[in-house]
Amino acid sequence: MPLIATDKIVKDLEKAGALAMRVPPEGGYEGRYQLRLKNAGYEILFITARGLGDVNSYLTDVHGVRPSHLGKTEIRTYFIPPAIQFRLNALPAKSKGLVVWLIEGKYLSKEELETLSQIPDRDPRVKIVIETGSDREVTWQPLKQAVAA
Repeated sequence: MPLIATDKIVKDLEKAGALAMRVPPEGGYEGRYQLRLKNAGYEILFITARGLGDVNSYLTDVHGVRPSHLGKTEIRTYFIPPAIQFRLNALPAKSKGLVVWLIEGKYLSKEELETLSQIPDRDPRVKIVIETGSDREVTWQPLKQAVAA
């Protein structure tokens, strides 16, 4: 697919706010779309959906993390800032916004996908792309439409 045709992802992402993407299982093809988003002025935050826990808390709220307990030390909870807000504060002034690119999105439940589709409505600078499955070629649709199906 020529690179000129990949500008469509920027327009579709700005229009929908969140996209559900299907990519070939061997990978590599989605890199050209990430490059187009970077060239359009977006910063990209790569996250895997496996082991993410509470999606809303991890991305938008301060949340506690407990490292594994080794027996002789006291149990501690460390509070980590929200991933999205932390990255938004560090964006360059000329940046359009932040794209949260989630791989392995097929492991997320319907409720978690629904929560992710609502994040761009709360903050228009944040866009979401979730790799929800595999296909022979790279295809995408609005995440709200994919959740409803």
